[in-house]
Amino acid sequence: MDFLIPDWPAPAHVQARVTTRRGGMSAAPYASLNLGDHVGDDPAAVAANRAQLRRCLPSEPLWLKQVHGSGIVAADLAVGVPEADGSVSRQTDRICAVLTADCLPVLFCDRSGTVVAAAHAGWRGLADGVLEAAVRAMAVEPGEILAWLGPAIGPQAFEVGEEVRQIFMAHDPAAALAFMPGSSGSAGKWLADIYLLARQRLARAGVKQVFGGDFCTHTDAERFYSYRRDGMTGRMASLIWLDSSRIITVLQN
Repeated sequence: MDFLIPDWPAPAHVQARVTTRRGGMSAAPYASLNLGDHVGDDPAAVAANRAQLRRCLPSEPLWLKQVHGSGIVAADLAVGVPEADGSVSRQTDRICAVLTADCLPVLFCDRSGTVVAAAHAGWRGLADGVLEAAVRAMAVEPGEILAWLGPAIGPQAFEVGEEVRQIFMAHDPAAALAFMPGSSGSAGKWLADIYLLARQRLARAGVKQVFGGDFCTHTDAERFYSYRRDGMTGRMASLIWLDSSRIITVLQN
């Protein structure tokens, strides 16, 4: 199975993966490793894709019903498919997961590797404070938190309206730095840098150690799904967990 592995200084027992669109069972336009069960794909293909992913993991991920909000659930207590846009875990082998196809997935852990979290940050959730909610849910000092920004739509492709710019600037005037005049030349259109917006929100929350943020789902059609590019498309999963087998190895050494 084709994975991206975050390049960040997380403890060895903090495991994280991001799936790409390659290596699954879904037919076009969802080809091929679509993990979203809400996008119109054949349910049997999605189930086969999730089963294939499950074989690479220590447990079934906690799937969420994502609503572009700021809700974060405790994965260790959750049952079923909670309505939320992120989860946090302190148990080993409990996998936090979010699905994306242009929105920004953010993975978190603390320096000691006692807690992990995953958040789904489209512009609405980002503006609504989903990253700050994840930081609060981790219940550790923000300065001890590491964050990794996964594949999202890049700043040259993410065109938004003036109202989006105003929402972010009302929260922090420095957000103006994340908006450039739109490439279409239309008045009131801006190219938004969702990575910079996320870094600004995390910095204000006290999280200084932020990694990743060098992808573009819109331009890399071979590896990534993109809703803005294709409309009808699949979803990738960003996953993070505390690996019990690696904790045992560390203790033995």
